[in-house]
Amino acid sequence: MRDREPAPQDAERRLSTKEAAELLGVKPETVYAYVSRGQLSSRRVSGGRGSTFDAAEVEALARRNRRESVGTSGSGSELSVRTRITLIESDRYFFRGVDAVELATRHTYEEVAEWLWTGRMLPGSTFTAPSASVAVARRAVDALPEHAAPADLLRVATIAAATTDPLRFDLSEGAVLGTARTLIPTLVAALPPAGHRRRDEGPLAHRLWSRLSVHKDPDEASLRALDAALALLVDHDLAASTLAVRVAASARAHAYAAVSAGLGVIEGPLHGAASGLAHRLLQDVLDQGDAAPVIADELRAGRRIPGLGHRLYPGEDPRARALFALLEQIPRAEPALLAARDIVETTARHAPLHANVDLALAVLTASCGMAPSAGETIFAVARTAGWIAHALEEYGERPLRMRPSGLYAGPKPPQPLPE
Repeated sequence: MRDREPAPQDAERRLSTKEAAELLGVKPETVYAYVSRGQLSSRRVSGGRGSTFDAAEVEALARRNRRESVGTSGSGSELSVRTRITLIESDRYFFRGVDAVELATRHTYEEVAEWLWTGRMLPGSTFTAPSASVAVARRAVDALPEHAAPADLLRVATIAAATTDPLRFDLSEGAVLGTARTLIPTLVAALPPAGHRRRDEGPLAHRLWSRLSVHKDPDEASLRALDAALALLVDHDLAASTLAVRVAASARAHAYAAVSAGLGVIEGPLHGAASGLAHRLLQDVLDQGDAAPVIADELRAGRRIPGLGHRLYPGEDPRARALFALLEQIPRAEPALLAARDIVETTARHAPLHANVDLALAVLTASCGMAPSAGETIFAVARTAGWIAHALEEYGERPLRMRPSGLYAGPKPPQPLPE
């Protein structure tokens, strides 16, 4: 049987700008951008001000965009997603095309976050937490047991803060940016103090210090190192937690829910919790005065050595290099720096791996009077800004595009009902 020939009205089916935008999953102004780039043709409505678009042409562009936006790598094994936020190549990484290390060492965390969100540098940017959300978040965090992990505290604080925001379902760029600028300081404000009075004013790094370190009056070099660590960790392309955030945003979950999804993933020992393992290893080396027996014990137990190597950097992790340089300006960090160097040199006898940012974070936390879990807190607070940048980008894409198909490998159906 021959396929039915298309009727004239099928071939000439036209879409309005609104219909074309919905089919493409973009804003109406983006449709006209496609026209200006020659990717779509348009026809003015007779006697009207609008334009119409060939339905088949729009559908073909939508299919092409889906293939390009969410596909697989050349090996066919890894998901790839178009993004304008972070690029990693040649042992360097860039935020919106600008060297991320230079940004982090010349600007504050808040300024780098604004650059990541908007592509604009706003000198002197500060984030302020609403008193209502802080009060609710603190009550929620205070209700948790003392052994709760950093991700637990931050996730509960995020959910509590969401309940105070009646505009959380507004996914427009302005509303999401408003959420970002209040959620991050709320998370910091909700954390319990580290043995002395909370600091709730000044740059975010200063406020976070009072939640992490037993040292009441930090020197400027230590605060600068903490602030740079936040800025260096603000984003790192599609890490596991960031992918979870984009999946949530693809389903149009609000920004608080998207951040909560990221926090749920970050607890893994291969992700946000890795710095805590490196801290404990570093402390063992400091206690014994030699990395060799500590490394031997780790390997004998069948454990990998934390803080070494990174799958995206064949050479040195640029974040570690930048943070080590700042830590060298802190006199009390010298023993931990020497211990970290001992770890690298000892393992290099058989596995030439460079230090990664987890080991650099461990030097920071171990030398500044912080608990082993402090690195996870720094990581999560820092990455919240990156997660929101990715959520914002995903809100501009076609809804529910993050929906891969499963490759079924079970029994061939139909199978009989189980007895």
